[in-house]
Amino acid sequence: QVQLVESGGGLVQPGGSLRLSCAASGSIFSINAMGWYRQAPGKQRELVAVITNSGITNTAGSVKGRFTISRDNAKNTVYLQMNSLKPEDTAVYYCNVDGVAKSYVSYSRFNSWGQGTQVTVSS
Repeated sequence: QVQLVESGGGLVQPGGSLRLSCAASGSIFSINAMGWYRQAPGKQRELVAVITNSGITNTAGSVKGRFTISRDNAKNTVYLQMNSLKPEDTAVYYCNVDGVAKSYVSYSRFNSWGQGTQVTVSS
């Protein structure tokens, strides 16, 4: 079983910065992609950024140039550095991790979500 623990959300003024972290733990054999999604009230969940195990990133156009995704493979942790935050960035941010878990007798693919962390951008 794989668990994800997110941290780093909060209230920030427009133009400010926040850094989100998501640590994966459990019976992890390998991790492929790690990503961040967000869901604003009344809207569908959308991709913010994703990073592969080789460091290739894909970032949504709405946050490109302001948000940076990175990962620490040794710690099974993914980060989202958010700069120049705008009120429209207000949402619950979710971490997603895709990989392979190892049990006592077998390997299995997993795709896990974090519990979500609230980011509010307001003056």
